[in-house]
Amino acid sequence: MILLTPELRDRLLINGRERDVDHIPVVKFFNPVGAATWLATELDADNDTLFGLADMGFGCPELGSYSLLEIASVRLPFGLSIERDLYFEGTFPISVYDEAARKAGCIVLDECRLQQAAAALRERG
Repeated sequence: MILLTPELRDRLLINGRERDVDHIPVVKFFNPVGAATWLATELDADNDTLFGLADMGFGCPELGSYSLLEIASVRLPFGLSIERDLYFEGTFPISVYDEAARKAGCIVLDECRLQQAAAALRERG
């Protein structure tokens, strides 16, 4: 599977040029036989360094940078590899996904939890 289409790569690169912006995730990658999930908001000009939320399945998701090449090089059982969620559409800024993930211990995508996280961030101001 192609992890980044040209359109997704362009969107991530544009976001990568706009620093200090709370971007909405552009793409979701996942391990089809494990718990790892990544939400990416930005791509650096090196075409490798992604920024976003990473959840390796250990109960402590982290906001930070990670390598597209490393994700693409992962080889899983049964000839599988890391995949892109073809149906993912980010609806909130990455800070909301981060807040919800910290509370849940994993990346969550359900609307109710994300809205609760957004409200909690607004209350903190």
